Amino acid sequence: MLDTIDPAKFGTLIEINALINSNYGDAMSLLSHILESATKLTEGEASSLLLLEPSTGRLRFEIALGPKGRDVKRFLLNPGEGIAGWVAVHGRSLIVNDVDTDSRFYADISKSIGFPTFSILAVPMRVRDETVGVIEIINKKQKKYFTQDDLRWLEIFSIQAALAIENAKYLEKAQDEIHYLRDQVQAEKGWHNLIAQSPLILEKLDLIERVAKTDSSVLILGESGVGKELFAEQVHQKSARSSGPFIRVNCAALPEGLLESELFGHVKGAFTDAVQNRKGRFELANGGTIFLDEIGDLPLKLQAKLLRVLQQRTFERLGSSDSVTVDVRIVAATNRDVEALVEKGEFRSDLYYRLNVLPLHIPPLRQRKEDIPALADFFLKKFSRETNKRFAGFTEAAIELMLSYSWPGNVRELENAVERAVVIAKDNRVSARDLLLGSSAADTDDYKGKSLKEALSIFKRHFIRKALEDNKWNQTETAKVLDIQRTYLSRLVKELDISNPKE
Repeated sequence: MLDTIDPAKFGTLIEINALINSNYGDAMSLLSHILESATKLTEGEASSLLLLEPSTGRLRFEIALGPKGRDVKRFLLNPGEGIAGWVAVHGRSLIVNDVDTDSRFYADISKSIGFPTFSILAVPMRVRDETVGVIEIINKKQKKYFTQDDLRWLEIFSIQAALAIENAKYLEKAQDEIHYLRDQVQAEKGWHNLIAQSPLILEKLDLIERVAKTDSSVLILGESGVGKELFAEQVHQKSARSSGPFIRVNCAALPEGLLESELFGHVKGAFTDAVQNRKGRFELANGGTIFLDEIGDLPLKLQAKLLRVLQQRTFERLGSSDSVTVDVRIVAATNRDVEALVEKGEFRSDLYYRLNVLPLHIPPLRQRKEDIPALADFFLKKFSRETNKRFAGFTEAAIELMLSYSWPGNVRELENAVERAVVIAKDNRVSARDLLLGSSAADTDDYKGKSLKEALSIFKRHFIRKALEDNKWNQTETAKVLDIQRTYLSRLVKELDISNPKE
C-alpha cells in the first residue's frame, strides 16, 4: 500500500475514473484517455498501451504516445518478447531503470524508430486473474528513475483501466448485437443498409431527399456492383409511398415470355402452364413503387407495353383484353449506356425520355474512396458474426491496399473480398494478404521461372478476366471500367487467349 497519499496524483486518479466511466461508447477514445492519464501520473516521456491477442499471445501496440508514437504502432511483440512481453507472460510489474543492463529489454524497436530508451515502467492489465494487456511508460522526465511509488499508483490505475476496457468491450458487443438485430429486421423486410461517408454519395442522398417527394420516374445509372438497388430503396423509403409496397424485378433474369407474365400477370389459359389467373408485379406494386433493375435488357416488345404504363397507367394481363389501371411509381436502373442503345435502335427513345425524367448517376467505388473503410468495417462485422470469428479490424497495410485498389466490381467486389478474408484470416486483424486482391489472387507459382514479359502477360490475363467476370463478360462495360478503348480490350482478349467459359 501507499505510505502517503499525494493529493495531485489522487486527483489524477479520480480524473481517470471519471473518464473511464464516461467513455465506454468510444473504445479508442477511452484507450487514449487511459494512456494520457497514465503518462501524466508517472511523468513519462512516452508510453504505450498494448493489448494481448488471445489467439496468438502477441502484444499489439493499440495506442502509443510520444515523439515516435506513430512509428511504434507498426510493431508486434511475440509472446514473452521485450519487457512488456515478460510482464504479459508472468503477470507481474517491472521497473527497469537501466535497460542496457537488463537482458529482457528488446532494443530493436528503440533503434528502428530512433528514440533512445533509458528506463521502463511496465504493469499488467488484468481481469479475473487474466492479463489482457500491458501499460508501458518510457523514460521518466528529467532523467529521473521510476520509483516503487510510481509502480503502486500505476498498478491501482491499471486495475481500473483493465475493467473499463472489458466493460467497453461488453458494451460494444451489446451494441453490435442491437445493430445486428436491427439489420436482421431490415433484411427480413428486404431492405439493405446504405453506408455512406463520401461527399459524392452524401450529395446523391441529398438529391434523393428532393426527388423522392415527387411521383416522377427515376433512372439510376452506374456500373455493375455500385449498389443501385440500395438507392432505389432510398427513393421509395423517403417518398410518400413508403408505407406502400416496394416490388423488385430483374429484367435480365427471365426470358421474354416469362418476363411479360411476371410484369403484367396472366389469365388462366394464356399459355400451357397458366392454370389460374395471376397478378403481375405492377398490380402487386399498386400504391407503391416498382423497381425495374437491368432495364437496358428489356426486350423491345415489352418496352412498348412499359411505355403505355408510364403514359396511361394501364395495361392488359397476358391473354386478356381487359385493361388494368395501377398507381405505381417506376424506378429503373441499368449499368448499360442507354443512349448508345437508343442510337442502335435497341432501346426506344420515347421510353428512355419518359424514364429519364430524374436521372441519378451513382459513381463507382474508385471515385468515392472515403466510403471504402466504412463499407469494409460494415462487411467485416457482418461476416465476423456469421462465421463466429472476432476481429479487431484491418491492418494499416490492408486499408492502404483497399484504398489503392481500383475495385472494378465496386461494392459487390469489396463485400466478396472481405467475406473471403474473414474466412481465411488467422490473426485478429485482417491483413492485406487475406484480401486476395488483384495479382495476389492469382497463383504465385504461375510467375516462377517466367521472364518479366511473361509475368506481365499472366497478370494481365488474371486482371482482365476478373474485370470481364465482374461485368458479365460485357466488353463495352468492361472497357469503361478499365478506362481503355473497346477495340483495345478486344485485341487483348484475343492476344491473351481469354475465353468466356459459358460460350
